Amino acid sequence: MDIVYTSDSGDSDAREQKTVDFGHANKRHLDEDLLRMCKTKKLAEDIETVLLNHNNLAVVPASIAEFENLRVLDLSNNSLDRIPEAVMQCQLSTLIVKNNRLGDDSLPKSMLAAGTTLKELNLSGNRFTQFPEQVTELKALKYLYLGGNQITNVSKDIWKLQNLQLLSLGGNLITEIPDTVGLLNNLHALVLCDNLLEALPPSIARLVHLKSLLLHKNHLKHLPLDIITLKNLTELSLRDNPLVVRFVKDMTLNPPTLLELAARSTKIASVPYGPGDLPRTLVEYLQTANCCVNPNCKGVFFDNRVEHIKFVDFCGKYRIPLLQYLCSSKCIDDPGASVSHGEASSSMMRKVLLG
Repeated sequence: MDIVYTSDSGDSDAREQKTVDFGHANKRHLDEDLLRMCKTKKLAEDIETVLLNHNNLAVVPASIAEFENLRVLDLSNNSLDRIPEAVMQCQLSTLIVKNNRLGDDSLPKSMLAAGTTLKELNLSGNRFTQFPEQVTELKALKYLYLGGNQITNVSKDIWKLQNLQLLSLGGNLITEIPDTVGLLNNLHALVLCDNLLEALPPSIARLVHLKSLLLHKNHLKHLPLDIITLKNLTELSLRDNPLVVRFVKDMTLNPPTLLELAARSTKIASVPYGPGDLPRTLVEYLQTANCCVNPNCKGVFFDNRVEHIKFVDFCGKYRIPLLQYLCSSKCIDDPGASVSHGEASSSMMRKVLLG
């Protein structure tokens, strides 16, 4: 699934003057027309946009590489099963190859050549079953569309795309989102709808610039508690998830280990320690203490914790179950209590799509 956005394209009139539109053209004459244009070097140098969509192309015309200043290439709605190396050698800013026959072996092994210029890549509606790792080499990428495939995973190296503003992964078979998604510091829109997600990583709350989070048609039973801190989030889509019609109420807790109990006591009692008192591994362990979210409890926890659902009111109409962690089952508040939307942030949620 793709969503509309405003890209970095320049003046539209100038773009039209430098565009070759062979969309819906007769494939039989397409190669000839492109080659004819390439023979006129000045004309080939002026072209910045080539539209070859809806032509039933099985291969990308080799003459594409002759357009030295090509910036936008639209190959959507064809029959392509691979993208040749020559395409990635072009100084493209936008490459649209949606609705083709691309699979896991269809991209060049390396996309480093395009890494400094490519800002938009649309591979939606193809046959990928794995997240294409080569994409993480595209350091300048701002808009990445991979919706409508059969992808089951998301690369842990997704964090390398530090300029990414939109990540569209809707309509796949994804069961888990890696924590590293939370390191996409410039992400504004995250599309995860129509997948097989049962939970989201807490790191989602680090996406401080996130405005749109589309999660509908998944298997979500709760959301990370800290999602309420996303002050720029104005669109949250949750319909067709178990959390809308059914809430998780029973959580289990295994007895804490002796290590956990000793570490808790050390932290709660503020016992002084240093590298000369404890092995390095224990010092590092003590540094991983998490505070209990119950404001009336000063306890901490390490590996052992109580998962608890906190009902949070949004817009005075919907009660959204958020996941929180407690150090003990005794710290569970009144199950009927909830944090009001106004208390959390009066301007955070302007649109909650549940219907």
